[in-house]
Amino acid sequence: MREVEDDAVNQRDDKDGDASSAASRRKDARRNKETLLEAAAAVFVTSGVEAPVRDIASRAGVGLGTLYRHFPTRADLIIAVYRHQVEACAEAGPALLDSAPTPHDALRQWIDLFVDFLVTKHGLAAVLRSDQQGFEGLHAYFLDRLVPVCTQLLDAARTAGEIREDIPALTLMRGVGNLCIGAENDPAYDARRLAAVLVDGLRRTR
Repeated sequence: MREVEDDAVNQRDDKDGDASSAASRRKDARRNKETLLEAAAAVFVTSGVEAPVRDIASRAGVGLGTLYRHFPTRADLIIAVYRHQVEACAEAGPALLDSAPTPHDALRQWIDLFVDFLVTKHGLAAVLRSDQQGFEGLHAYFLDRLVPVCTQLLDAARTAGEIREDIPALTLMRGVGNLCIGAENDPAYDARRLAAVLVDGLRRTR
C-alpha cells in the first residue's frame, strides 16, 4: 500500500514538474519574442525594414532559428513590430504624464517615441503592397489607439496653460509624420530634432 502511495506521489510530482517546465518554456518564448520585437524596432529605425535579420537576432541575443520560429517571414516581423510600437506609444502617454516634470515635457517625450515609430512605419506600405486591406486595417488600428493618447497629452498641456488651444491631435500627428518622411532615404536626417521644433512651437506666447 505504501508503494502505491509513493507511486501516486511520484506521478503527481512528475505532472507538476512537466507543468512547471511547460510554463517556464512559455515564459521564455514570450520573453524572446518581446526582446526580438524591441531589437527589430531599434534596427529598423537605424537601418530600415530591409535590414538583415541576422542583425536583429544578434541584437536580441538569440539565434536565427528562434527569430524564424516567432516570425516566419519579414512581413510577419514588420507587422508585429508595428503593432508592438503602437501599443508601446499608447501605454507611454499616461505613464509620461505621471512622471514628466510638466505636461509639455510629457508631450515632447511622447513625440520622440512617436517619431521612432513613424520612421519604422515607412517600410510597411511596401511590405503590404499586395494586401491593401491589411494595410488599411493597421492604419485604422493606429489611429484608434494613438489619437486619443495624443489628445490626452495635448489637453493636459493646454489645461496647464503651456500650449496654444487650436491644434488638434490628428493635425499634430500628421505634421510630425510629414517631418519624418525625409528620414526614409537619408540616414543623417534628424526627424526627432525637427519634431522637437514643432512641439516647441506649440508653446503659448506670453
